Amino acid sequence: MYSSIEVEKLSYSYPDGHVALREVSLNISPCEKVALVGPNGAGKSTLILNLNGILRGQGKISVAGLELNEKNLGRVRACVGLVFQSPDDQLFSPTVFEDVAFGPLYQGYPEVEVRQRVKEALAVVGMSDYVGRVSHHLSVGEKKRIAIATVLSMKPELLVLDEPTAGLDPRARRSLINLLRELPITMLISTHDMLMVRELFPRMVIMDEGYIVADGETLELMENEALLSAHGLEKP
Repeated sequence: MYSSIEVEKLSYSYPDGHVALREVSLNISPCEKVALVGPNGAGKSTLILNLNGILRGQGKISVAGLELNEKNLGRVRACVGLVFQSPDDQLFSPTVFEDVAFGPLYQGYPEVEVRQRVKEALAVVGMSDYVGRVSHHLSVGEKKRIAIATVLSMKPELLVLDEPTAGLDPRARRSLINLLRELPITMLISTHDMLMVRELFPRMVIMDEGYIVADGETLELMENEALLSAHGLEKP
C-alpha cells in the first residue's frame, strides 16, 4: 500500500541563496496525523509549499502514489488540501457557497456534484447554516472552518494546515481542535501550539535549519527537554 505522502531527499533554496530545506525525507501513512514543529525559519512552511508544487525543490515527492511532476501537477494539487495560516488568503468570493464551490468548479465537476460537495464539506466543519453568508463578515474561527471546507470539497488525500490555531481565542481554538480530531483524513499540521500537538498528534516531526532533526512518538519526544530546548521548543 502506498503512503499518503512520501518525500525523498528534498532540498530547496530561495532565489537569494538561502537554503531552506536540506535533503528532507518524510513518509506519512494513510489516516496518520502528524505535527510539524520547530522554530521560525526551520523550513516548515517551505516544506508545506513544496508538497503541492507551489514551490519546486530538488528531490522526489509522491502523493497517494502520484509523483509530483509537470504531468501530474493538477492531480497532486487536488490530493493535497493546503489551508494557509490566514484564511483571508483562501477566501475571496462573495459568499461562503462560492468559496467552497470554487475548487470543484475549477476541476470541471457538474453543478449537481459541486452543490453536493459544498453541502458535505460545510456539514463536516459544522458550518451548514453559513452557506449564504459573506465570508469576510465572519469571525477568524469561522473563517478558518470555511477555509478547511474549501479544501475538503476537493476530497483531498492529505490535509495540510499552517498554524491552524494562530489568532484564535480560547473558545474558537478548542472548537477547531475538536474539529481536527474528528476529521477522518491524513493530516500534517505545522504549528507552534505544543499543547495542541500533545493532545491531538501521536507523531511529531521536529525541523530546524532545514533539517528534520527528530521524528517519533509525540509523548516520547516531549519528555526530551534537552532536545526541545536545543531546537527552540518548550514542553507544554
